[in-house]
Amino acid sequence: MSTGRLLIVDDEKVALRNLEHVMKKEGYEVTATQSGANAIALLGKQPFDVVLTDLRMEKADGMQILRKCRETCPDTEVILITGFATLESAVEAMKHGAFYYIAKPFRLDEVRKVVAEALEKVRLRRENQALREQVESFQGKVRIITQNAEMQRLLDMARQVAPTDCNVLITGESGTGKELFAHYLHNHSKRGQGDHPGPFLAINCGAFNEELLANELFGHVKGAFTGAASDKKGLLVAADGGTLFLDEITEMSPAMQVKLLRVIQEREVLPLGATAPVKVDVRFVAATNRDVLDMARGGDFRQDLYFRLNVVNLQIPPLSRRREDVPLLAYHFLRKCAARMGKQVAEITPEAMELLKAYDFPGNVRELENIVERGVAIAGGDAIEAASLPEDLRELAIRTFRKKEGRLPSLEEQERDYIKWVLQEAGGNQTLAAQILGIDRVSLWRKLKRYELENQ
Repeated sequence: MSTGRLLIVDDEKVALRNLEHVMKKEGYEVTATQSGANAIALLGKQPFDVVLTDLRMEKADGMQILRKCRETCPDTEVILITGFATLESAVEAMKHGAFYYIAKPFRLDEVRKVVAEALEKVRLRRENQALREQVESFQGKVRIITQNAEMQRLLDMARQVAPTDCNVLITGESGTGKELFAHYLHNHSKRGQGDHPGPFLAINCGAFNEELLANELFGHVKGAFTGAASDKKGLLVAADGGTLFLDEITEMSPAMQVKLLRVIQEREVLPLGATAPVKVDVRFVAATNRDVLDMARGGDFRQDLYFRLNVVNLQIPPLSRRREDVPLLAYHFLRKCAARMGKQVAEITPEAMELLKAYDFPGNVRELENIVERGVAIAGGDAIEAASLPEDLRELAIRTFRKKEGRLPSLEEQERDYIKWVLQEAGGNQTLAAQILGIDRVSLWRKLKRYELENQ
């Protein structure tokens, strides 16, 4: 059943009772009055989501009610109904902020649809406000913003293992926030707390060849090779007392894997050209977007190193599995990007947010941040609108192929999703949808029945 508080105003008793009856059957909480003056008084006493009012009434008409709503309850949507419809009155109504303008005689289905759309707009506006307030509550308190149950369980596990000092392997698709989890582990450990917290250092193992990676990790002494004019402290020594984050660990060569394994086992480092090892106290957090267990079984990654690093495994879900985080993260990035660019952009329109929520985000959180940053950069007003998003966002949403719950989707699943999307784009018009799909109307009907989409 639908929910929402409606105020219906019409000085014709029969019309008022009919609308009241229909809206109550839809599940709405309805207050009805024949007096425009009484409606204005009610607006000052209690909140309503939608006002459905006749335009022409004695003493106080629909336009006066509309102005009262805009002054005292701007979040309330107003729908005007009139038997004297003119272009001028419609323009005037929309100019003053009416949600819709319905001419008599009207169809009840039309009224139901318009009321539902108005309530949806109210709901989305309130949701956006709640999201802004929630994002503000996150500022300065946590690094990882989420309301997803799976992510909350991972954060709970991270908090539990953080003080134990054991090594952690973080897995997940690119852009899911693996480095943020590494920071989270460090900040909640003894190494990251106190008056003199230890360092958090990170390196992407795939960004260097074997020789350069060895130099970055182990360092060297003066004269170790041509051009070594002074000692260089490697990251393993620099991270002493803290945490070293090894991103894309599966890109490390077999020879480097052997050297790293020795450091983990012996807790000592031998810089290039040195004759004596240096003791180190480092916690290792590694990450990869590949199936490291499968690589270890196939011999592409050392099993002994895998077991040393994988004391605890945190597998970060893709953004497509935690869509409820999209609005929250979008507003977080909006605040950050607007502040950095010095722009007064504080909103994401409901239409733009619906596009974001429907998108599959193959690039995960990183891609969402880039899209929001683009939206802020080109926004002409105080809100990111649908036009501020990439033009091909909808096309990309349907073209994205990715695993569903760890498996590849079947052709039938892809066809069902595509037909559902085209039907939505066609506004429910099955004839138009069939034309877009390149099939006849009967074939579409059979597919809708097969995929249980008849009521879409």
